[in-house]
Amino acid sequence: MADEMVQRAQRFINTTYGNGATLGISKLEEDGRTSWTVMYALTRALQYEMGISGLSNNFGAGTLAAIAEKYGKLDASTVPSANFCRILQSALYCKGYDGGEIDGTYNSRVQEAVAKLHQNMGVSSTYPGGALWPKTVKGLFNMDAYVTVNSGSETIRSIQQWLNGRYVLRKDFYVIPCDGHHSRDVAKSMLYAIQYELGMADGTANGVFGPGTQSGLKSHTLSTGSSGVWVQLFTAAMVLNKRPVSFSSSFTSSLSSSVSTFQSFMHLAVNGQADFRTWSSLLVSYGDQTRQGEACDGVTKITPARAQALKSAGYKYIGRYLYNPSTTDLPEKEIQPGELATIKEYGLRCFPIYQTWARSVDYYSPAQGVADCANAAYKAEEHGFKPGSRIYFAVDYDAVDDEVTSHILPYFQSLRAQMTRMGSPFRIGVYGPRNACSRISDAGYAETSFVSNMSSGFSGNLGYAMPENWAFDQIVTKWIGSGDGRIEIDNNIASGRDTGQGDFDAPPAQKQDIGFDLSYWDALADEATAYMKLIGRGEQSNNIYTRRQCLETIMSLDDVITSTARRYRMRKALIQTTAFWEFCHYGKEDVTADGGVGLYYTGYLPDWAEGLPGVTRLQDSSTGLGQIQGRIGILAWNNSIRAGLADGTVLDPADVSPNPDADRYKMWIQLLEDNAFNVRTVAHIHIWGADGKQGDVPETPQRRPALDYDETEIYEVLRRYQGPSEPAFSDATLRMPLYRIFEKYNSAIRGA
Repeated sequence: MADEMVQRAQRFINTTYGNGATLGISKLEEDGRTSWTVMYALTRALQYEMGISGLSNNFGAGTLAAIAEKYGKLDASTVPSANFCRILQSALYCKGYDGGEIDGTYNSRVQEAVAKLHQNMGVSSTYPGGALWPKTVKGLFNMDAYVTVNSGSETIRSIQQWLNGRYVLRKDFYVIPCDGHHSRDVAKSMLYAIQYELGMADGTANGVFGPGTQSGLKSHTLSTGSSGVWVQLFTAAMVLNKRPVSFSSSFTSSLSSSVSTFQSFMHLAVNGQADFRTWSSLLVSYGDQTRQGEACDGVTKITPARAQALKSAGYKYIGRYLYNPSTTDLPEKEIQPGELATIKEYGLRCFPIYQTWARSVDYYSPAQGVADCANAAYKAEEHGFKPGSRIYFAVDYDAVDDEVTSHILPYFQSLRAQMTRMGSPFRIGVYGPRNACSRISDAGYAETSFVSNMSSGFSGNLGYAMPENWAFDQIVTKWIGSGDGRIEIDNNIASGRDTGQGDFDAPPAQKQDIGFDLSYWDALADEATAYMKLIGRGEQSNNIYTRRQCLETIMSLDDVITSTARRYRMRKALIQTTAFWEFCHYGKEDVTADGGVGLYYTGYLPDWAEGLPGVTRLQDSSTGLGQIQGRIGILAWNNSIRAGLADGTVLDPADVSPNPDADRYKMWIQLLEDNAFNVRTVAHIHIWGADGKQGDVPETPQRRPALDYDETEIYEVLRRYQGPSEPAFSDATLRMPLYRIFEKYNSAIRGA
C-alpha cells in the first residue's frame, strides 16, 4: 500500500538531488513504497551531506565512523543542516515511524519516533531519549524491521531485542532486526554473543565458530538447575532452531526434556544437557565436525580396498553420482562398472545422487526438471538401482530464498510431476542447503533431505533450522584409509530415514531403448500410417482421429513409454504397437459407451434400470488410448502388484456398485482421463498376458516381456492383449509388421 509520507520523502530526494546521477543517487519512482532503492538513495544523500567522497549504497564502517567523529549523536543541537534532518525524517517514515513534516526540524515528533525506534530495537536502556546514535542510524538506513512482520515470532523478537540491548556497545556488534524471524544476521550475532560472554575482547571476537569459541564452549556445559546468561544464550539458540522452549535464564527439567528430544533428532548423545556437541549443532550448521558419521559421499570409485577401508572406519551408506556430464573432469564421479557389486560384496549400501551443472540459479527451470528426471531415471536403471530407490537431486550452490521461490521450487515441482507421469519408478530426495531442502520438502516435492551443512556460510544454512526430514547431514571432508584404500570423502551423519540400496540389478545384456529422436519423426510417421492404410485400419467412417493424429498422440507419450519399457526391460515397440493399433480403432461407439459408464457410476442411471437389456455393459467399456476395460486394468495391475513389479492397492474387479467409489470405476476413470496411466497399463497387460492372465480366461504362462524376445514371443504377447479367440490371432498377425516398423527406428536410435 502506498504511503503519502514515503511518497513525500521520495519527492524530496528527487527534488533536492535532481542531479543525483553524478552522485550515484537514482531518480526514485514516487510510488509511496519503501524499498532498497529508496534506502540506498537516502544513504547516499546522507553521505553527501556529511561531505563523504565516493558515495556508496553501503552504510559501512566509514559512514558510521564519520557520524561518531563529526556529531557523536544526532539531535536538535547536532544535526548539521535542514536537508540532513529531512533525510533522517524521510528514513523514519520509510521505517514506519512519524518523522514530522519532513521540514528539516528535529522536533518533538522526531524525538518521539526515535525513542520508539530504540524501544523496538531493544536499545532504549542503552540509548534513552530522542537522540540517534551511530549504530541506530545505521539500523535506520536499511530494510530491517523492528516489529514482527510476516507472522514473526514474539519469542524470537524478544531474543533479538535482548541481543541488541546487551551487546550494542561492543565494537563489532550492530543492531540486528527485531522482526521475529531467524536470519543470517541473527545467527552471526549469536556467535558474537557467545564470544563476548567467553571474555573475548573487541577485535578478537569475530562471529566465527573457531578453535577459541569451541574451546570455551566445552567448559560451559549446562544442565538442570543452571541459571544466568549462559542459559539465556542456550535457550535462545534452541528457540532459533525451532525447538518448543521458552527464552529463559533457568535450565528447568522441562528444558532438559526438550534438549533430549533435540539431541535425538540430531543423532547426538542423549543426556538432556547443553554439552559441546549440542551447543555446536545449535550454533553452526555443521555442528561438531569431529563426529563420526555412518554415511559418506564422494567422487571416487569404490574399489575393494576402499570399500574395506570405509567399512573398517564404520561407514555403512555411500552416496555416489548417477551421471557425470564431463568427459574429463572428475573421471570417477559417475558410478563405475562393477562398483555397485563391490559395495554389495562388502556389505555396504549406496544412495544415488544426481547432479549435472546445478551450481547457479540459471540452471533451474521446469524444462530442466523434466529432462533431469528422465535422465536420472535412465541412469539409475542402467547402473542397476531397483525401482523405488530414492535419488537425491542437487541444489549445489547458495540459493537465496527468492531464488528458491522463483526457480528451485518450479524445477522440483516439474521433476516431481514428471516422475509421477513416468509411473514413479524412483523416489525423490533433495541435496542442498537447509532452507532449500525444507521448502522443497514442505511443498511435497521431495521425501527426504541430504543437507549440505558443511557449507556453514551459505545464506541457506545460516539462520535456518535442520529440515525435519533430514536423512544425511554432510559435515566435513576427510581422508580415510591408507595405501590402495586411501580415499577422500564427505563425512555424513545418517538419521536412518534412508538406508540406500544394498542389492542391485545386473546390467541388461542388450541395450535398452532411449528417448525418441525427432529427426526420425517424418520417416516413422510416413511408414506407420502408410502400413495402417494398406491394411485398411484407421480413418474409417466411424473413427474420430486420423492415423497421423493417433501416432502423434502416442509419440507425445514417448517419455512415459520409454520409462515404462526400461523399468520392465521390455522393448518400447510392444507398447507403441498396441497403443497405436488400439487408438486407430477409437470410434464414435466408444464415446457413446464411455458416456454410458460415466452415467452408471455417477448415479444418473437409476437402480431399477440395471437389469434392462444392454444396460449391464454400461458397467464397463474399453476406454482410452489402449482401449482398456476397467476390469482388465484391475486384473493387470493386481498381477504386477502381487508380483512386486508395481506399487499400489489391489482392487476388486467385481466391485461395480453404482457409485464413484467402486473399484471398477476408479480404474476405468483413470484409464479414460490419464493417457500416461493408460499406456503404462498397456505394459502391465502384456506382463499379465505373459503370466497367463490369472483372473480371466487362463492361458499357458510364457516368459515375461524381455529385451531379447523372439518373434514367436512377440506375436503371442500381442495376441493375448486382445484375447483367446478371433480376431485376436489374425489381428496379431497384422500387428507384427507394425511392431517391426517401430522397432526399426527404436533400434537405430539406441544404436543396436
